[in-house]
Amino acid sequence: MTLPRPSFRVWLFLLLVALGGVLVLLDSRSVREPGAVPRDAAGEPDFYLEGARLTRFDAEGRAHQRVDTPRLVHTPHDDITRLETPDARIHDNAGRTWLAEADSGVLGPGGNPLTLSGSARLHAPEERWQLDTEVLHYDADSGHAWSDTPALLRQPPQRMSGERFDAWLHDNRARLTDNVRGHHPPETREDPQP
Repeated sequence: MTLPRPSFRVWLFLLLVALGGVLVLLDSRSVREPGAVPRDAAGEPDFYLEGARLTRFDAEGRAHQRVDTPRLVHTPHDDITRLETPDARIHDNAGRTWLAEADSGVLGPGGNPLTLSGSARLHAPEERWQLDTEVLHYDADSGHAWSDTPALLRQPPQRMSGERFDAWLHDNRARLTDNVRGHHPPETREDPQP
């Protein structure tokens, strides 16, 4: 005895059910669950973002500061934004780009100042110098970057260290103070070819 052959409608129904199941599996796999809501001594945040890029604009509408971070958290009662491993690009009045990075960062109330903590680095690609310090502050309104922690300033082949660092980005000035030490190798002159 042979079983009756399923009709076209039965096959069509089974195909639609299978296709719907595959679509449900694909859709559920693409949903990313958000991370845990951060809580710390600063209180509960009103928002947090993952994979964020913040761009600040000056009074003329030009982008003058950009910060990329894998995660930022804003707490409303103190208007502070905390950043994980921030990577910042700062543009001065002359159009030069300065790069800054650290293990963590904080944007103060209203988005100023930016404070970078933990292996903080400020790099001036056009001037070919780099500053390494533990805590670096940057006031976007005045273009002033400073550190009250020991700092190492390198512009190969020379390097200098001091207890405090100040840079005025718009004026292209930098200063190391307190217990300044440096290594400045003498210029080497090549002997003329005979």
